[in-house]
This record gives sequence, C-alpha cells and structure tokens, in this order.
Amino acid sequence: MQTNRRGFLMGCSAAIAALSGARLGTLALAAPDAGNGHALVVLFLRGGWDALNVLPPLDGPDRGIYEAARPGLKLPRSGERAALPLGDQFGLHPAMAPLRELYQAGALGLVTATGLTGETRSHFDAMDFIERGSSGEVGLGPLGDGWLARHLASAPGAAGGVDVLSPALSVGGSPAASLRGQDALALQDAGDFRLDDSPEGRRWLEEALSGLYRGESWLHRAGQHTLRDLRMIAGAQLAAPKGYPDSELGHSLGTVAQILRAGLGVRVATVDFGGWDTHEYQGDGGQGHLAELLGELSTALHAFWADVSGAGLGGRVTVIVQSEFGRRLTQNASGGTDHGHGGLSLLLGAGVKGGRIHGRWPGLAPGALYDGADLAVTTDYRQVLGEVLGGPAGNPHLDKVFPGFKAGPALGVVNGPAAGG
Repeated sequence: MQTNRRGFLMGCSAAIAALSGARLGTLALAAPDAGNGHALVVLFLRGGWDALNVLPPLDGPDRGIYEAARPGLKLPRSGERAALPLGDQFGLHPAMAPLRELYQAGALGLVTATGLTGETRSHFDAMDFIERGSSGEVGLGPLGDGWLARHLASAPGAAGGVDVLSPALSVGGSPAASLRGQDALALQDAGDFRLDDSPEGRRWLEEALSGLYRGESWLHRAGQHTLRDLRMIAGAQLAAPKGYPDSELGHSLGTVAQILRAGLGVRVATVDFGGWDTHEYQGDGGQGHLAELLGELSTALHAFWADVSGAGLGGRVTVIVQSEFGRRLTQNASGGTDHGHGGLSLLLGAGVKGGRIHGRWPGLAPGALYDGADLAVTTDYRQVLGEVLGGPAGNPHLDKVFPGFKAGPALGVVNGPAAGG
C-alpha cells in the first residue's frame, strides 16, 4: 500500500505540474469573490456554425438570393421540415424547436450579423481573437490574457475571504483561452472530481498532498487550490443532473448546472461544443449533420434552462452562445459550406430582452456581401458581450475587459446598463 500511495502522490505531482505548465497562469493565485451573484455561461460552437441556415430569411429579395445560392441546402418555407417562423422576415431551423419555445417565452434573444471586424477565415486565429477580446484587425497586437479573465479581475465584488470554489469553471477539457490569466477549475464530470478511496485512505491522501504542496511557488499554490476545490466539491453533495439528453453537450451543461445549484461561488463557466465546420454533407431540407448538431444544442440548452430556472436561478444566470464566424452564402460542390464572415449569437436567461432578433441585418444583395461572398458583420461581437457584462453581469469597467474598443449605440439586447447605452 505504501508503494501504491507513493506512486499516487508522484502521479498527482506530475499531473498538476503538467496541467499547470500547459495552462500557465490559469490556476488560482488570488481569493475569489462573490460578485453580484450572477453567473455567465459562455458556450463556444467550435468550427464556425452556419448562421444562414440557423436563421434563414423567409421573405423578400433575400429569400430568392438564399434559395438560388443554396439549391441543395435551403430550408423550405412550408412542410414538415420548414423553417420555424420568428415573425415574417426570419425563421429558425426546424431542429431548434426547443429554443423557439424559449424565444416565444421571452427567455431567448438572437443577434444577427455579428462577429469579428477584422478579416480572417482561419479557425485558430478567429477563435483566438474572440477569446482574447481582440478585434482581429491587421497590425494590432494580440492581448495576452482572456476577456473573461479580465472581466473577473475588473468586476465589482464582495471582499475576499468567502469560502467558495474557483470563480471560473471550464467544462470539457483545459480552460478556454478566454480564461487565460485567471483561476479556473477544469473538469469533465463533477462526480469524478474527487479522491476515490476509503475515508481513512482519503484523509491520508489529503494530508500527504497538502504537505507535498506546502510552499509559495505558483506550482505549490496550484496544488493547494486544486485540493481546496476537491474538498469543496466532495463536500457539496451535488445533486445528479436530470432531464438532460444523453449527449456530450448535455453532460457538460448538466455539470455546469450542478455546480451553479450548489452555490459554490462560480461566476463564469465555459463549455465547448465542436463539429460545426460543415464543409461536406451538411444536410438539406432540415435533415443531416447540421440538423443533428442543432438538435443536440437545442435540447441540451432547453434542459439546462429548465434545470437552473427550476432551481430558482433563472434571474441570475445568462448564457451566451457564439462561434468564430459564419459560413459562405453559396453552397460548395461537396454539399456543404465554406468559411464565411458574419455570424449569429444567441443570448439566454437573466437580463436578456428575449423574443427579439437584434442587430442590423445587412441583406444578401451582392453589394451588401462581405468580399462579395459572405454575410457582412454589422455588429462587433464585443458590443454583444459588453452589453451582457454591463447589464446582468454588473461590470461597468468594459474599457478594462476590451481595451481599445469603442462601443457603438446600444443594441438593447439586455435590460439595464449596457455598452454604448
């Protein structure tokens, strides 16, 4: 047993060292605070989702342009798999019926033609620019840390000393780049985040690991805070998620809801959902790969909102859904769409002016397209994020979150103070 425990300790040491080295600066170096009780959940759709088939035009000249550009991908206006009308101008993909329900209830809002103002069709560059809170403009240097880290550092909050978990949670892998520079707890499943041993063995391991990480270096502090998080989650007696789809995203959002319901002081959470790079066999008429992705997204988000609102947290949780860019207007020869420019964001929950489509729609006429091929960006993505931060998230210091960004007139996506408002 002694050999096994020694091996376990060596393994823990190596794991924390490797983890810390891989995400240097993301582990706890300061006490978290309680803030205003609001939690922001950022769901990033990796790959660039097809905004034009998520929210296709239903009427007018743009409808004819859309149908001509996508003869094999277009969503019909009538029939079993028709787009779900959100008024006269736009419809929602038929796989997103659960989110249409939230839209009609006033909990979900959409922001069209949003994204980076700079030009890039690189997944890596676009995601990096967005997660750092940069414009992506050529010639501007990258920001060193993430926009969520700067939000947590600048937002007003209660004094330290509150016994809470790390203020940032990243579910599904290593912390998102938006959290770079901030204490962040990364986990796959809250139920697995524990020292799995007998009570006596667990006490021995905790004491041994506490001794192992008794020091002042950043690695020692990383170990100390990891052990703190282990103890807190183990002692929280988390209720198992219920009502979620049996999918990766369902499990991830269920884990976020578990932590939020436990009241452990998490103020931001990030979740990744990949697979949106639909160059081939995207699907048509409301069926296929894109429809499957949108169905998983919609059922998981609907379950998450039912969970947190049922727990009385609906007035304190806001969800932002974003992607690095949209897709090209014209379908390609492989039954898919290539990298585009303007995209679409979803906002769900506390403070959101739901039941509305926000932002200025530029249209699909040839002269309105970006580079003659893509939906244009009329709303900088930072405007959307800034209005959420300045409203329900309670952070008036947007100049610190997005250095150099000059907000335009408020879109009105949230109730209360907003960037540019």
